[in-house]
Amino acid sequence: MLQALSIRDFIIVEQLDLEFDAGFTALTGETGAGKSILIDALSLSLGARNEGAVTRVGSEKADISTTFDIQNNVQAQQWLAEHEIEDTDSLILRRVIYADGRSRGFINGTSATVAQLKEIGEYLIDIYSQNAHHSLLKMATQREILDAYAQTTELAKSVATYYQQWHQLHQQRQLAEANAAEYAEELAELRDKVREIKQVSFDTEEWLSLQQEHSRLSHGASLLQGVEACLAMLDDAEPSAVAILSQVQHQLSNMIEFDAGLQEALSTVDSAVIQLEETSRFLNRYLQRTELDPARLAEVEARIQAIHGLSRKYRIRPEDLPDVLAQAQARMQTLESFADDGLLKQQEMQAWQAYQQDAQRLTQQRTQSAQVLNLEITAQMQHLSLKGGQFLVKLNPSQATAHGLEQVEYLVAGHAGVEPRPLSKVASGGELSRISLALHVTTASSGSVPCMIFDEVDVGIGGGVAEVVGQLLKQLGNARQVLVITHLPQVAAQAKHHLQVSKTQQSGVTLSHIRLLAQDERIDEVARMLGGLQITDITRQHAKEMLAI
Repeated sequence: MLQALSIRDFIIVEQLDLEFDAGFTALTGETGAGKSILIDALSLSLGARNEGAVTRVGSEKADISTTFDIQNNVQAQQWLAEHEIEDTDSLILRRVIYADGRSRGFINGTSATVAQLKEIGEYLIDIYSQNAHHSLLKMATQREILDAYAQTTELAKSVATYYQQWHQLHQQRQLAEANAAEYAEELAELRDKVREIKQVSFDTEEWLSLQQEHSRLSHGASLLQGVEACLAMLDDAEPSAVAILSQVQHQLSNMIEFDAGLQEALSTVDSAVIQLEETSRFLNRYLQRTELDPARLAEVEARIQAIHGLSRKYRIRPEDLPDVLAQAQARMQTLESFADDGLLKQQEMQAWQAYQQDAQRLTQQRTQSAQVLNLEITAQMQHLSLKGGQFLVKLNPSQATAHGLEQVEYLVAGHAGVEPRPLSKVASGGELSRISLALHVTTASSGSVPCMIFDEVDVGIGGGVAEVVGQLLKQLGNARQVLVITHLPQVAAQAKHHLQVSKTQQSGVTLSHIRLLAQDERIDEVARMLGGLQITDITRQHAKEMLAI
């Protein structure tokens, strides 16, 4: 669950440190006080995209850290293990966003990408925005909600994967049949190309060695002449380098009897004499083993010319020949599979059978879960001022797609005696909000994410319905950690914990603050929500009754 949130220099928050408890927590405050800032900060720490300036005016960076208890969160622990990140009972996600838009992420102190923050965040929190009910009108959202409820999300991914595999093979077979002549011609050319490159037997290391050997052989005469000249200067010249150094060595040996300070110079000359003698011996050995070899030079040049000729033919560098060979062989393999019509058809059929097997299983599980979901949402509607209303998940058979063998569509009847129709055509704004909330609360019980955050999802709800919504959220809070941003006193009064957002002016700068309310402070806050800025004895008494004090 979410344990703590720390915010520094984020929008209009200078410094904020919050701790959270299990159960249902309400977050309230006046309009514009900054309630959604909490959600924005949490979202960024969970890898959300930064779409604007979020650093507080005058600050270099915004710093957001969230702490989670993951002792019982197996999925999060597995993710950390797979990514070799230290796993403790607490998980800390941190996001630093600089004024110039750059950002850095950290997971338990280890540098992480935004994508990694988002991946692990999916195991920690579900956030439902105030516009979530509008997305419910999209059939894709309806399908995703049903799959989450039916716990078939992974099966749906498998179906999509098999479909893509089948579709790719299907297209390949159609292309092979339509372009059989062109493919046969291309395959013949590739076979010639592969055979020609293989005949050269090009090797990168050999190519470097050939170039070095060619350089040595082609300059053999000048190399021998140069070595002989060096030997002459070292030993045979008058005076030679060795003779001169020997004289210096002898002179220093005589002088050292009178000044021991010359010992260092003598040691250096002794070393130089030894080095010159070693050099002379090395050059003599070089002369003995080196000879001009026109035949080998011609052989090397022929090999180099063959490689250059092939690289010019295919307009590539010699070093790229191995890559070109690999690409040609891969393309040959593909075209050969095209040419073998029976093999391609067999692969296509196998992919289709795998798709059908999982897609049919997905249809079966969706059908079973849809029947249960119909009953549960219809029952919820009776408590949300939709008496006699009906909710129906309709699975419309369709051609095979990446999403299965059916289209998922939500139908609803607002009251008794009305034929259920598509949700997008019949639900008013208030009805849509209520149905959306009923869906989220109902499907949440089958999810594995331990924390749920609702950002003003109760918009368009009031009166007795709001009290029912509060009871639903309270019920959900018994099993999950629930944080709700709300304007409704009926909802806030049902919460186990209550956070209040306020803003102040300090030196002409607006700052937002969030604090946990004590019981007597909750009375005043609920009274404010009931009656506005003027809190009277009547509204305070009403607040006490709502809080059951």
